[in-house]
Amino acid sequence: MSARLEYAIVVKSKTRYEALLERFNTAGQARFYLKRKAGQEADSDAEFEEYFQEHQRIEAAVARVQRELTGVVKSKVVDRTYLPSFLFADNQLVIVVGQDGLVANAAKYVRGRPLVAVNPDPERYDGVLLPFRPETCRAAVQRVVADNYPVQEHQLAEARLNDGQRLLAFNDLFIGAASHVSARYKISFGGAEEVHSSSGIIVSTPAGSTGWLSSVFNMRAALEDFAGSGARTGTFPRPKGQELLFVVREPFLSQRTQCGLVAGRLHTGRPLQLESLMPAGGVIFSDGVEADFLHFNAGAVATIAPAAEVARLVQPG
Repeated sequence: MSARLEYAIVVKSKTRYEALLERFNTAGQARFYLKRKAGQEADSDAEFEEYFQEHQRIEAAVARVQRELTGVVKSKVVDRTYLPSFLFADNQLVIVVGQDGLVANAAKYVRGRPLVAVNPDPERYDGVLLPFRPETCRAAVQRVVADNYPVQEHQLAEARLNDGQRLLAFNDLFIGAASHVSARYKISFGGAEEVHSSSGIIVSTPAGSTGWLSSVFNMRAALEDFAGSGARTGTFPRPKGQELLFVVREPFLSQRTQCGLVAGRLHTGRPLQLESLMPAGGVIFSDGVEADFLHFNAGAVATIAPAAEVARLVQPG
C-alpha cells in the first residue's frame, strides 16, 4: 500500500423508513399515508413494520461495525448521496454496509481502494457481493491494515465525453433518452458506422452481465422461441476478463436509420463511440442510478471502453 491505512469510511444509504420520515416528517404521518395507499389497515401496518425493522437492522449493523473497528482504525459514517463529491484520502479504506447495489454504486467512487462489503441483514439480502457480517468485518479490516488480504477485482466500465467528463460503472452503463422516446445517435464500432433510433444502449461489465444485460438476451430468446427458432433461454454471451459487452435495445430500421451494429465486445483497443443526435434529453447513467448521469445531447461524443480503474473487493482469508 502507498500509505498506512488509519481511517475507515463506513458507507450506508438511507433506509426506506428514513425516506418516509424525510417525506412525511413523523412516523405517524408516514403510517397514515401507507394506510391510505393500501386501503387496508392490516396491510399498511405490516408494510410500515417491515420498513421499521429493516431500518433497525441496518442501524444496528452500522453501530456494530463501528464497535468492531475500535482499536483498529478510526471510522466515519458517510451517506451514499455524498460519495460523488467525497474526497478520499490515501490512508482510508472503505466499508460498505447495505445491499449489493450499494457496493456497486460505491465501488466506482473509491478509485481502487480496498472495499470491505458487509451484509447487515442476511435474512433479507442474498449478498452476492457481501462476504462479511458485522461481527466478522474486524478481522478483514485488520488484514487490510496489515496489507495482507485477498481481493476480487472487478473491471469497471467508462464513458468519456469529448468535453472531458467521465462516468464509471460497476455493472452497466445506459446511453439513451431520459424519457420513453427513441434515442437518436450515430454509432461507430469496429470500423463500421450507422445512425440509430433505438431504446438506448446497455454496456455491461462482467459483474453486471447477469443483470440488465441478461434481460435483453432473455427477451430475445423468448421472442425467438415464440417465433419457432428453438433458441434456449439463458444461453447468452457474457463479457470476460477486461471486456465489456454492448447491446442496442429495440433498434428501428427505416430509410434513415440502420440496425446492423446491435452488439459487440469492447476492450481497450476496441472502444465504442457514440455521437448524440438528440437536441435535448439525452443521458448516460450508470448502474441503474439515474441521479449519476452525464448529459448526452447534440454535439456530445462518448467513447465507451473498459476503465483503467478496477473495483477491489476484499475477500475472506
